[in-house]
Amino acid sequence: MSEHFPALIIIVPLLAAFLIAVAGWVNKRLCFPIAAASLCVSLYSAVRLLGIVLESGMVEYQLGGWPPPWGIAYNVDHLNGLVLVVISAVALLNLVANKKSIAQEFPEKIGPFYTLYILFVTGLTGMVVTGDAFNLYVLLEIASLTGYALIGIGKDRAPLASLNYLFMGTIGASLYLLGVGYLYLVTGSLNMADLAALLPQIYDSKVVLLAFVFCLTGLFVKMAFFPLHAWLPNAYSYSPSCASSLIAPLTTKVMIYVMIRIVLSVFTPEFSFASLKISNAIVWLAVFAIIMGSLFALSQKSLKKMLSYVVIAEVGYMVGGFWLGNRPGMTGAILHIVNDAMMTLCVFLAAGTILYKTKGDSFDDLKGLFKKMPFSMTAFVIGALSIIGVPPTCGFFSKWYLISGGIAAGHYGFVAALLFSSLANVVLFFRLIEICYYEPFADHHHEKEESSLDEAPATMLIPLLMTAILLIVLGIYSGELVTNVIEFAIPGGIT
Repeated sequence: MSEHFPALIIIVPLLAAFLIAVAGWVNKRLCFPIAAASLCVSLYSAVRLLGIVLESGMVEYQLGGWPPPWGIAYNVDHLNGLVLVVISAVALLNLVANKKSIAQEFPEKIGPFYTLYILFVTGLTGMVVTGDAFNLYVLLEIASLTGYALIGIGKDRAPLASLNYLFMGTIGASLYLLGVGYLYLVTGSLNMADLAALLPQIYDSKVVLLAFVFCLTGLFVKMAFFPLHAWLPNAYSYSPSCASSLIAPLTTKVMIYVMIRIVLSVFTPEFSFASLKISNAIVWLAVFAIIMGSLFALSQKSLKKMLSYVVIAEVGYMVGGFWLGNRPGMTGAILHIVNDAMMTLCVFLAAGTILYKTKGDSFDDLKGLFKKMPFSMTAFVIGALSIIGVPPTCGFFSKWYLISGGIAAGHYGFVAALLFSSLANVVLFFRLIEICYYEPFADHHHEKEESSLDEAPATMLIPLLMTAILLIVLGIYSGELVTNVIEFAIPGGIT
């Protein structure tokens, strides 16, 4: 069975999605167990696959026994083995945490919601595991279309935010597809390993350059890299909390993974960093993204909108770190994919529990929450400390690598932006903690009513607290993660 893990990660959730759609008509109670079981299989397969990769190197799985470049191959190495574990873990934790809020928000749409949820995860894992550039586009569209639906299923402004996301997302995906089309035009191949072997002979071709630019721009739109971020704040703010706590931690991180994969594995680092000479310009764009994301976050009065702008700043961290082009910068970028997925999950899950209890997420709704929801708020504080970068939480360690990379590259603008963003996060989160901790000035009766314990249900709390603990565990073991996994994900020629 172990040789089929790459296929099981995708096939089991895909089949489960069809089963859930049927179960939605027959018996709605079956939807959650089927979804949870399929994600458990995905997580188990991902963990086992990473173990195999650590022991014996890259795993290649040929679909239908057709060898590449004619057939589609699934390749799992240190980089995507790690990302697969992150996707499966985030999806499973979020599913369990939101069982109650899904039942509360969508009593009539439980079947369709879980179907979309599982298809979204299938699309993301497929993008990560595939070794075929066109197959990646197909899976990108599966993830995108289900993502639009998960956002649009919400109330009030959610459908409009989803439509905006659809327009921007379609442009991004079309640009990527155009780039892949140009690559096929000059090489006659869509297999990534095959492209990597064929492209070096024709690097001086303008078509190859155009393909690279189109692919990269498309991915920048999909990952909401500033100033191509316009779809993200409303999409994450107005979507149902059970959808935003899945999409926010995963979408941008998977797109950054795809960028790293395209730059390092399809085109070579020599072409991407040495020949093109665009890395410095991209790092400056990342500096701009970090600063503007932080400033926009500071001006918000709603929790989810503020967290959405924090995500935009974090995208700048990872893009900038990677395009520094040195080993510490890339290590920081890859480590931050893992850390940021978990940090974002933690704070969005906490926002979801607050919304579930208070029915609002404006800063005024947060008053006195430390006394009413102490466990939820403790988890939120741990997530906040990790985003700020306080040791021993994991956010500190990836930030440390990113700053080291900036210093090694002599890019002090990037270092300054990271420090500015950390200070902005201190202001952001301590302002929130102050609102939640200090009671509003009111009459004695109101104060007594405010301070009574009103914690979220255990099914929401346990995954939230597990995520918060994971942030500390990831921080403590980040050294092992770097030496055993991430070191092998970065090509040997990069110093």
